[in-house]
Amino acid sequence: MTKIRRRSLSVDEYVGGVRARDRAILARAITLIESTSPDHAELGQAVLSRLLPRTGGAFRIGISGVPGVGKSSFIEAFGTHLTGLGHQVAVLAVDPSSTVSGGSILGDKTRMQKLSVDPNAYIRPSPSAGSLGGVARRTREASLLCEAAGFDVILIETVGVGQSETTVAQMVDFFLVLMLAGAGDELQGIKKGILEIADMIAINKADGPNLERARRAAREYQAALQYVRPASPSWRTPVSTCSALEGTGLDYIWEQIRQHREALESSGEFEEKRRAQRLRWMWSMVDEGLMAALRSRPGMPETIARLEAQVLEAQTTPALAAAEILRHFGE
Repeated sequence: MTKIRRRSLSVDEYVGGVRARDRAILARAITLIESTSPDHAELGQAVLSRLLPRTGGAFRIGISGVPGVGKSSFIEAFGTHLTGLGHQVAVLAVDPSSTVSGGSILGDKTRMQKLSVDPNAYIRPSPSAGSLGGVARRTREASLLCEAAGFDVILIETVGVGQSETTVAQMVDFFLVLMLAGAGDELQGIKKGILEIADMIAINKADGPNLERARRAAREYQAALQYVRPASPSWRTPVSTCSALEGTGLDYIWEQIRQHREALESSGEFEEKRRAQRLRWMWSMVDEGLMAALRSRPGMPETIARLEAQVLEAQTTPALAAAEILRHFGE
């Protein structure tokens, strides 16, 4: 069967389609900025530059949570709650783990059946593979395209684990951490770093016989936060309970997100945070570009493989190996 090749779009067509919220063109624009092709990268940046004046007004919300917490159910319930209030919601993901686990928000999209057919919502599967830096860059740029298309709430989910949580926290305005109750000691094994970057903690699945356990867990997390430096001097991290199943607690979470933005805007932190994020984004792209350039130099893959083997076998020190790599790069 002959594959029909789609006609290439011009910068004007991409810009006009995104501004008109043409979902097909928005999807193609996001695919464009996810591409590793140099030609696509140049075209994608031209499109982003033209659309940049239409970005910046959306609520950028990061959502993370422990395994089994029900992130997909929560995002569907919360997203549907927001569209019911008249908001336009886009759901994106940061998933650097997919090359190992095969995970992807694409599976979540099939489970978010109500939100996926909501005309005021847009769910974008995450990039299927790549380094954390690369996936994060593409997610940032996808969020800008969604903002330019008129989506005023961007939900960014951490699908991977570990460093991806910090990475998402550094690209959003508000970082929500979902927790579970009823799994033994609520605070045992919790990462202090997560509490330090959380703008709010919500105990999900607070329904039925689990309701009282969830309330108790909320009290314990609130007490623990007294010993953690808050993410912002203008904000004290609240802890609440919610139920994606019953739709309870979602209005309170949204109200906290709104109050957080008002508090940071009043103190001047909001704009400063956005400015710092843009600068951090630039340098992360410099780092990514330098690593790509280093690895693509003629003979460099063989040199790296040789030096890695020597470091593993303690035949040379990491510092000497790094110096040799940098010397070859500078030649």
